[in-house]
Amino acid sequence: MTTETVPQNQRSLSTSAARNLATTTKTAPQMLGITPRYLLRVLPWVDLEAGVYRVNRRRGFILGDGLIGTYTDGSGGARVVAEDLREIVLLRELDSSMLSTLANGFVQHEVEPGEIIAGAETPPGRLHIITFGRAEKRATGQYGEDALLSVLGDGDYFDDGAWVRGEPTPYQVRALTPCTVLSLDHRMLAELADREPALRARLDAYTANGQGSADREHPIDLTSGHSGEPELPQTFVDYEEAPREYELSIAQTVLKVHTRVSDIYNSSIDQVQAQLRLTTEALRERQEWEMLNHPEYGLLNNVVPNQRVHTRKGSPTPDDMDELLTRVWKQPAFFLAHPRAIAAFGRECTRRGVPPQIVELFGSPFLTWRGVPLLPSDKLDLKGSSNSAPGTTNILLMRVGEAEQGVVGLRPSSVPDEVEPGLSVRPMGVDRRAITSYLVTSYFSTAALVDDAVAVLQNVEVSNYYDYS
Repeated sequence: MTTETVPQNQRSLSTSAARNLATTTKTAPQMLGITPRYLLRVLPWVDLEAGVYRVNRRRGFILGDGLIGTYTDGSGGARVVAEDLREIVLLRELDSSMLSTLANGFVQHEVEPGEIIAGAETPPGRLHIITFGRAEKRATGQYGEDALLSVLGDGDYFDDGAWVRGEPTPYQVRALTPCTVLSLDHRMLAELADREPALRARLDAYTANGQGSADREHPIDLTSGHSGEPELPQTFVDYEEAPREYELSIAQTVLKVHTRVSDIYNSSIDQVQAQLRLTTEALRERQEWEMLNHPEYGLLNNVVPNQRVHTRKGSPTPDDMDELLTRVWKQPAFFLAHPRAIAAFGRECTRRGVPPQIVELFGSPFLTWRGVPLLPSDKLDLKGSSNSAPGTTNILLMRVGEAEQGVVGLRPSSVPDEVEPGLSVRPMGVDRRAITSYLVTSYFSTAALVDDAVAVLQNVEVSNYYDYS
């Protein structure tokens, strides 16, 4: 038996002794990985009676991702992915051997900032692919002024029309950053066409008819502004015979709780509910990441080529955001960006003296641009090259809702043992080790109903700072 030494000048019960009779006030378990998940909160949800969502569209032309992929060979040089040459209309139906022959004919060039990649002063009849870097496409405007057409980045190619016809590029492409460019001369295409009659026929037809229709949907014949009694055109609206179908995706885990814990350590916080709450939060975080990044249905991987915008200077400027708004001009709902990208945009606005307006949503202030709020999400990853720190990301802009032909979230209308919409917790029983198991499942997906429902600003740099002093 031990006795504690009591200070001679103590006149009352000490706080350390009093704590043995007191009840502590406890918080629920906290978790650093919980975010506001604004995408899940603002996206309209469609409740599915079945596990598949079919998006019926007017018949259109099949498009790829608009990029030609490249890879690094054993010697460190860049090579073209032969099958990706099918992005070019003329080459879409060629067999793989001819595509490989063309892919092997590309020559690599290293281009310094400010150097001309293609234009009137460069050799005519060349197909160029940017494998690394950023360049701007410029032309002369109607009144002789210099006009910026677009900014090109990794995987972009130009000009397939001039290459097929053996003509000079009708605009100028100048490097903004150090660029690695792969080029293919018209001569190789002509030599291959001389050996392959099928290619020669396609080449002659392509040259005679131009680059084909720019329409992305089959036309509906109409007439307007007429008078009298002309014969009216006859038409119909054709639908896709094999419309895209979105199956609900899934995120699951099995939560285990020992019965000893849930039996005798359950006051004043329910241990099972505390475990389930944090597990559910983790599933929802994964759900938001998948809805943005999944290779099949993720929004970042379902942006069509003409809805992609490259930053002109790297940092997200007001001009870049305006360009993004031209892609989703029909009722844009919100931008979605990494918090560091929003901070970078704020710095660019401060530098130009055009501070963005603030709007309050969900009880918090948000930056806006042209009245469209910028919502933060850390699920838009920061990336970098092998020689640099992570510092580039993407900014999404989208229109939402079925009635607006926008982006919608998908979930089942009901599932057994549902605790939240689309999320169920199913008891699996107690095993021979007295451990209770719970199957936690979330069903979800996302769909963009038409191509112009979502656009992306790519390769956004977030590491530029300014000295305002």
